[in-house]
Amino acid sequence: MLLVPALRRQRQVDLCEFKASLVYRILPELIPLVVPEKEEPPCLGPQGVLGCMVSPFLACMSPEGDVELSQYLAGWRELLRFLTPLGSVFAFATSEAFIKVTALEARVHGPDASHYTSLATMATWERQAGLLELPGTEARNPARASGSRTLLLLHRALRWSQLCLHRVATGTLGGPDAGVQCGDAYSTALAEHHPWLIRQAARLAILALPSRGRLLQLACPGTGEADARVALARAARVLEDVYNRTQALLAGHGLLQLAL
Repeated sequence: MLLVPALRRQRQVDLCEFKASLVYRILPELIPLVVPEKEEPPCLGPQGVLGCMVSPFLACMSPEGDVELSQYLAGWRELLRFLTPLGSVFAFATSEAFIKVTALEARVHGPDASHYTSLATMATWERQAGLLELPGTEARNPARASGSRTLLLLHRALRWSQLCLHRVATGTLGGPDAGVQCGDAYSTALAEHHPWLIRQAARLAILALPSRGRLLQLACPGTGEADARVALARAARVLEDVYNRTQALLAGHGLLQLAL
């Protein structure tokens, strides 16, 4: 009878040894499968060109599902800083966006600042205060336009910027160059909202857009093309997230037709 416990203990020891030997045999085969996470390109860091732009846009998306206007506008400032040196194709868009950002900042930091903390609070207050324009009416002086209308125009321009950067980042080798892809993005996002003369000027300006390689260098200085593409695609994805949230909020408040 005394042999039974001893046999049980021996079996337990043998089982433990078998499991240990199995682990040591399998472990070397698993180790090559564990790939260390690659560091993100410096341009996405706090001091990088894209990092400075992405950070406030990420911060503007509140946990409650709203868009915080101060951070949204800070993101736009960094986006304009990035787009302005890229050539005349962006000149007409960035100059207009700069005026609109400045006009909306005046409301965010003005005497009615408490009503301009977020998109939802702004839209609700301007509707209650009778500040919203009638849908389809002619544009006012940007300084006198409602904050909701100004944001809608920025929102459309953000879509163009996002599509352009995404297509530059993901375009195939030997495919259409950056000018063609950003032109397509303009046709998709903005052309229908512009008069004929502006549309023609924009299409001519596209001819002066830098090549894809040059755009990637400007976005991620000192980085190889593959890493620069990854970084620019990530930045474009953040802009898309901001656009989608803003689109849903504007639709929910009935503001998508506020401007022509």
